[in-house]
Amino acid sequence: MTLRKELFVPAYRWTQPTGDEVHELIDYLGMTEHEVALLLGLKPSKVSRGNSTVSRWKMGKGRIPYAAWALLAHKAGYGCIWV
Repeated sequence: MTLRKELFVPAYRWTQPTGDEVHELIDYLGMTEHEVALLLGLKPSKVSRGNSTVSRWKMGKGRIPYAAWALLAHKAGYGCIWV
């Protein structure tokens, strides 16, 4: 992965990831949008087995909250970035 180091820091120093960076982290995890939604407590879409919120984050049309990013980063092996 080629994600910037400022994406894996506590919230007060965090830089918002781009849609491409969100997409890259989710791809690295090998998770579907549906699985990401379930992990983060978002309501999965019944039609597409995805999630419109996760889709927006991946396209850069919405800002992923720090808490959601931190959980995905933790799952990807970056540890507890919020500390």
